[in-house]
Amino acid sequence: MARVLVVDGDGPARRVLTALIEHDGHLVRDAATVEEAVVLSGHDLPDLVVLEPALPGGDGLRVLERLRSFSDVPVVVVSRRAGTRDKVAALDAGADDYVVKPFDDDELLARLRVALRRRPPAVAGPATVVVGDLEFDRARGRVTRSGTVVHLTATELRLLDLLVGSDGGLLSPAEVTKRLRARGRPIHAASLRVFVAQLRRKLGDDATDPRLIRTEHGLGYRWIGTTPADA
Repeated sequence: MARVLVVDGDGPARRVLTALIEHDGHLVRDAATVEEAVVLSGHDLPDLVVLEPALPGGDGLRVLERLRSFSDVPVVVVSRRAGTRDKVAALDAGADDYVVKPFDDDELLARLRVALRRRPPAVAGPATVVVGDLEFDRARGRVTRSGTVVHLTATELRLLDLLVGSDGGLLSPAEVTKRLRARGRPIHAASLRVFVAQLRRKLGDDATDPRLIRTEHGLGYRWIGTTPADA
């Protein structure tokens, strides 16, 4: 049994997907809006997300981009949008598969099973990290210092989440550049030091006397903030 999050703004379509996946033996939660999907996926990370990008209140690809900022959970887009441009945009944003409505039930379930087999090992992680005056809401991608919002770029946000998720382990530059992505494109090693420096500056960290990110010269980077805990 897998935990599946179905995200679709169309009530009848969402109920059909939910019933189909539950009948295949999985536990299903559902969401109808971008905000609801982000909160549910961040605070109770599913094993698989089934996503319709056409959502009220915003483009559903925002859900995919937020998910990819803190998780490698498989995402299968199931959409009425059949255009090549829509498919390419979803795959570039991090989708694992794209199925066009109307779909064959057996084929969809087979694709979901394939996606589940590819899912990475589950790693427990807090939804919110607090270190001193710094608070990082991983689900919403929101960082504050003393209550003031810290504006991070998408790449800086992913870098921060990667560091926090390492649980104090050393991350080599090669590993970071391999795992870090900006809209599907790799980050070059030469740019990594710049991103780390920018992130440190915005978080109020000092490379000469770090409290958050330590550089192990010649080896990589390590998160040394207080051990994350759910707020």
